[in-house]
Amino acid sequence: MKHIVITLAGAALLALPGCLTPQQERQVGGALIGSSLGFVTAKVLDLDSDWVVVSTLAGAAAGTLVARNSARNTCAWATGDGRYREGPC
Repeated sequence: MKHIVITLAGAALLALPGCLTPQQERQVGGALIGSSLGFVTAKVLDLDSDWVVVSTLAGAAAGTLVARNSARNTCAWATGDGRYREGPC
């Protein structure tokens, strides 16, 4: 089962860049980085599987780039609790 999931994730990562806009690529990249950090943190802290899922999803939500204002060069990120954080891109 683990090999199938890894294979599907790898195939998705190879297929996605061909059909995404640059903004969507940044969103996917942020979500992947955030979810990876959430997953690794939960594993390092030796949390149970429920908390691993929650922290992975929260990391993905926090890492997703929500909006970019090109005129002011600012971006907004979802914090995972329904709010957004704005800062330089």
